[in-house]
Amino acid sequence: MTLHVHLDATYSVDPRPTGVANYSRELLFGLAATHPEDSYEFCYRMHRYRKSFGQTLPSNARRLPLIDHLLPFRPGLFHGLNQRLPHLRLRRAVSTFHDLFVMTSQYSTDEFRERFALQARDAATRSDLAICVSAFTASQVEDLLDVPAARIRVIPHGVHLPDPAKVPSPEEREPLILFVGALQKRKNVEALVHAFARVDASWQLALAGGQGYGWQAIDEAIAGSPARSRIQRIGYCDDIALKKLYARAAIFAFPSLDEGFGLPVLEAMAWGLPVLTSNRSSLPEVAGDAALLIDPMSHVSMEDGLLALTESLSERKRLASLGHARAARFQWENAVASTHAVYRELAR
Repeated sequence: MTLHVHLDATYSVDPRPTGVANYSRELLFGLAATHPEDSYEFCYRMHRYRKSFGQTLPSNARRLPLIDHLLPFRPGLFHGLNQRLPHLRLRRAVSTFHDLFVMTSQYSTDEFRERFALQARDAATRSDLAICVSAFTASQVEDLLDVPAARIRVIPHGVHLPDPAKVPSPEEREPLILFVGALQKRKNVEALVHAFARVDASWQLALAGGQGYGWQAIDEAIAGSPARSRIQRIGYCDDIALKKLYARAAIFAFPSLDEGFGLPVLEAMAWGLPVLTSNRSSLPEVAGDAALLIDPMSHVSMEDGLLALTESLSERKRLASLGHARAARFQWENAVASTHAVYRELAR
């Protein structure tokens, strides 16, 4: 059975790619590569369509502009890669849901919350199947968007394992604690900055990520910290710069309050980093027993966790080994194969 699939490729040409953009690229190009017998239409909303010509498309894919209400075709199968569907009549539709924290907490503006909720509810209503990136997100889609469990398929994100020769041992790493993600309220970076003040003065903290909702409070926390001279605010990092940070750091700290998946946790594990992360939302599901789980709402829990890792090389080595094995279980190839299986299910 050959398939002809339309996908919303808009996020794949994000000029500063993060989670959804990376997911989109892995799926778009992975599907085309592993299923050359199928044909794919990469559809870009107009604000990114022109930029899409900078991408070289696979031989079995072509690009189309995605304009709500105006497209002169009716896709037989359309995949919305970020919990959103175009306003078109669709014969079959699937949407990927990454997270619903915008609907449950004050992590964004009221205007964005309203727009996000409308798009998510519309996609949930019109999708024949919903792909969720974690069981935690699946439970939210079921509870908040009234999608029956029978219409939900859980397909986790993946990671690429680096060349082992490029991964330093725990003994070779710098006394550096790394955080990767947008500097925003949801990521709980302000609490991490406060907890870091208790860590021995030989350690540094690197914050890699652009500004997000609530970044001002994080800057104020850094300015007022007694350890401010040891805190580096790096800003957004591209893939090359990020890999260099993963190779330098000795500890990865990700005390987020709410995640639909938490891809940086897996990336850090793949690079041999011991991980400290939160015991809530999807993070225990992703990290398993290969990370030190802390209560992100407790400064004491976070401080104790940082001290446990900075003061014990043996604990860092133990978690690094567990983490690498954990990351190896999450491959992008598996995500691509499982997504294609969803297409076949709908085609039948």
